[in-house]
Amino acid sequence: MMVEQLARNGKGNGTKEGADLYYPSADVVERAQVKDWNALADFSSKDPMGFWAARAEELGWYQKWDSVLDDSGKPFYKWFVGGKTNIVHNAIDRHLHTHRKNKLAFIWQGEDGAERSMSYFSLNREVSKFANVLKALGVRKGDRVTIYMGRVMELPIAMLACAKIGAIHSVVYGGFSVEALHSRIEDSQSRVLITCDGAFLNGKVVELKGIVDEALKRTAAVETVVVYRRTGKPVHMEEGRDYWWHELMALPIASPKCETEKMDAEDPLFLLYTSGTTGTPKALVHTHGGYSVGIYATFKYVFDITDEDRYWCAADPGWITGHSYIVYAPLMTGTTSVIYEGAPTYPYPDRWWRIVEKYGVTILYTAPTAIRGLMRFGEAWPNRCDLSSLRLLGSVGEPINPEAWRWYYKNIGKDRCPIMDTWWQTETGMFMITPTPVVPLKPGSGTRPFFTLRAEVLDDHGRTAAPNEEGFLVLTTPWPAMARTVYKDPDRYVSTYWTKYPGKYFTGDSARVDEDGYFWIIGRVDDVIKVSGYRLGTAEVESALVSHPAVAEAAAIGLPHEIKGNAIHTYVILRSGFEPTEKLAEELRQHVGVELGPIAKPEKIEFVAKLPKTRSGKIMRRVLRARALGMPEGDISTIED
Repeated sequence: MMVEQLARNGKGNGTKEGADLYYPSADVVERAQVKDWNALADFSSKDPMGFWAARAEELGWYQKWDSVLDDSGKPFYKWFVGGKTNIVHNAIDRHLHTHRKNKLAFIWQGEDGAERSMSYFSLNREVSKFANVLKALGVRKGDRVTIYMGRVMELPIAMLACAKIGAIHSVVYGGFSVEALHSRIEDSQSRVLITCDGAFLNGKVVELKGIVDEALKRTAAVETVVVYRRTGKPVHMEEGRDYWWHELMALPIASPKCETEKMDAEDPLFLLYTSGTTGTPKALVHTHGGYSVGIYATFKYVFDITDEDRYWCAADPGWITGHSYIVYAPLMTGTTSVIYEGAPTYPYPDRWWRIVEKYGVTILYTAPTAIRGLMRFGEAWPNRCDLSSLRLLGSVGEPINPEAWRWYYKNIGKDRCPIMDTWWQTETGMFMITPTPVVPLKPGSGTRPFFTLRAEVLDDHGRTAAPNEEGFLVLTTPWPAMARTVYKDPDRYVSTYWTKYPGKYFTGDSARVDEDGYFWIIGRVDDVIKVSGYRLGTAEVESALVSHPAVAEAAAIGLPHEIKGNAIHTYVILRSGFEPTEKLAEELRQHVGVELGPIAKPEKIEFVAKLPKTRSGKIMRRVLRARALGMPEGDISTIED
């Protein structure tokens, strides 16, 4: 069934039809830039190069491209070949000659109550000054610069300054361990590192500079460290290596005028490391040209951006979500963005909702793990705040449980804000499976591939899976923002993503497609458990548990079983007001059996206070599995705690 047929079956008033579909209100449809999803989807599928060329024409280029796509060396695709651009030209420079010059680019809220705002004009000045500082420190086009900071305004400034002069930034999330930072510096061979004295999180100071000092004892690559003063706590400053940001920015070298480097469309913009479930972290390479076009188009259409919006992506700039949809795409569309430094529940569980109310946020984009975490505190906290400014919600990072989806829709969106549930990866650079505001929604489904894109679900033999049959998610068409390679390791790029199904990009995710063509992401392939011959997604078991009123969060793993092959073991965090008992554990087992069938009943339910997660909020099920089996835990550099 096509999207337009689904829409015709709905009432078009923002309410749900039965329990399956949520339809956009007439107001949402009326204001949408794309009112007929099917018409644009049909056009873009027939002329994908025409679609992407038209999006690229909306941006500024120093020199137009000769061809939109060169696939002669696939899977090493090239986009906008021959074009000359720089992402900063589109993120900042072109706005300085328009009405957006004095528009706010960023509104920053510190966890400790500090506030700052910065217009596009002011942002240009700060980026230019720091770009000149980097030049004075010997940074040139093609050099790698590691950035290891908290969520301060200077993080996007540092990224933009690197891009402006053609340097390649490598952002390491400001909470990774010493070893994680060291390994990424070693791989990129960065000579300059940018950090903070510390960062505020949950009312405490994260000692970033101390972690940097320890990491640099293990590497000789870094020659210069620039330190931004955020907390004011005393830190060690090594003479001849370490310099204060504010002191460098006060020198004559920090001129507010800096020419933006003209880059080839295929020149690298940044490296971003992703650990995966096995092996050493790998750096994905993204470029100036295709990445710009891909994130610009997806952001514009999925969030239906207008000049009046105040957008808040509550992720960290250190992840691909932050690169694409905090720093670059919002600036390219001339959007005003909110950045919040701290934790969602500090000092109280209404911190996020107070920020929405205070700044008039119209679009909130966050992760299911954050939504589930805030669900634990109930509806009273958001109900105390005025959330009427919100018009769209977003979800990113992992499949969202239908129960969490409905809580988000009802209590934050007040039954009127469509939820843009986006599936994509560090490797894809941009949204891949996502609705737009006019698409009817099913809780837990990312709906359909974005315009021009095609995805399939295949079985073990490479055949197309039947409707609602689980299989491997692959992408069958190239897209502009795709990673070009693994840094210094093209063979790993091919073997990881392009060999399982030759000619098709293997996502590493399990999924199914329903009878309406809607995609349901189940989880990483490693997170699929085969019990007595049946494939069960950990996300499905977890969703069933979370749908019980006692459960705030859950993780499921498969452990060897002599009869079943694998048995399901689960870890459960309870909501406040519930106590862990054997009776409750059995009740939860039976609840999963009712929700998913007897085969899905967990062998064991263990009540825990917290779960091992990556810094971006993804549950590290392989760590739980390794601990349960008494095996080595592998790379845990991305673990939160």
